[in-house]
Amino acid sequence: MKAQEKIAKILRTDKDFILKIETRLSVLTGKEKVLENIVEENESQIRDRLLNLGVSRKAGAKEIYDALISKIEADDHWVFETLNRPNCNKIDDCKMILDYAEKITALPKGFFIKQEKAKELLFRRPPLKILDYLGYQKIEDLLNNEDVYEIYSAIRLVEDGKWLNDVFLAEYRNLTPDDFEQREIKTLVLGQKWKKAADLFVKKKWHNISHLKELGVVFFIPLVLNTSGEILRNLSLIIHYFHEVSFYSDLFKKSAESTTGFSSNIVSLLRGEVFDKRLSENEKVLWLVIQRYLAKDDENDWRLFSPHINSEALHWFKAEKDLVKFGQAHNSFGEEMSFWENLDWVGDYFKDEAGNDDLVSFNLIDTAMSLVQEKELIKYLYHHQEALWNKIFIEYFGIEKLETSLKEYLVKGYFET
Repeated sequence: MKAQEKIAKILRTDKDFILKIETRLSVLTGKEKVLENIVEENESQIRDRLLNLGVSRKAGAKEIYDALISKIEADDHWVFETLNRPNCNKIDDCKMILDYAEKITALPKGFFIKQEKAKELLFRRPPLKILDYLGYQKIEDLLNNEDVYEIYSAIRLVEDGKWLNDVFLAEYRNLTPDDFEQREIKTLVLGQKWKKAADLFVKKKWHNISHLKELGVVFFIPLVLNTSGEILRNLSLIIHYFHEVSFYSDLFKKSAESTTGFSSNIVSLLRGEVFDKRLSENEKVLWLVIQRYLAKDDENDWRLFSPHINSEALHWFKAEKDLVKFGQAHNSFGEEMSFWENLDWVGDYFKDEAGNDDLVSFNLIDTAMSLVQEKELIKYLYHHQEALWNKIFIEYFGIEKLETSLKEYLVKGYFET
């Protein structure tokens, strides 16, 4: 199978898209056999990791998938022991994990909404379900007695998405650069008062960690999911959110440098808007710029099959590198965590028990998420596929160009090469 066909099959896209990328970008960059090299590297990485796992390259999809799941379980146990067996029902243990992740990432200050402005937004659009949940009659009493960052975090748990997107975010259209400030990313653990709301949130989202881009907050809900791989997945997700918050901070600051469109850009970024209009093609390659995992909502979204780059995959790329650093900081485990390095884009088809081709992702977070939801028979692949689109772009232009292109064109939604 030719390299173009192989990559197209993994990405479930038209091989003509892949052929156009190769033809156009080979001329533009002078680089030859890029796709062929990607396929060869993919094969080399798979053979190396299967050798590490003691699994034959000729093994079936289930044996390989099970071996990857077992690897995640073993690494999760090591992280659990290294962090002194944290209990995620305990606020202090959750805070410890957040602090550990913060040290690993060591990110610079960000550009976030000021605390007083955050309070003003709540005063103008009171979160009625939050008031009812806590037993307050007036927004003034809520703001005087509760931590504003905790209120904003709890909005994700208590208020519905329609209110958040259609009512509350409408107030953000009045924001100006003066409403923002430079400060550190803030971490927080929600108190027990939110447990009832948190239980419902976790059942829907399958994780107990989230973030607030505009406020520069990463928060932890003290709750144990009682699933394998939970601690490793939590640590990974926190590190990912640190990188995501930092990335959006750069976008907020970039928007503040423009004389127009600041507030509309902020709202577009927070709503996770993605360009959704088919454009006419020419001899150039049209790249969509996507800021979320569209496959979570619709695995057949047409944009998934068009050439694109994805900021989420970049955040996970950085998080996985930080996890390797975490392992290297503990000499007994550096090699074990290095197993996952540079595997975010790696995967291939293997035969299932019926003899059919079955795609297996070697991506850390795909594997960890599949383990967490193993009882529901949910298998994750989309982190790997989005990382592969990024990999193609990186091999032609480099990772720095990937990040600058994401930041430059995320609001617009596309660019040409």
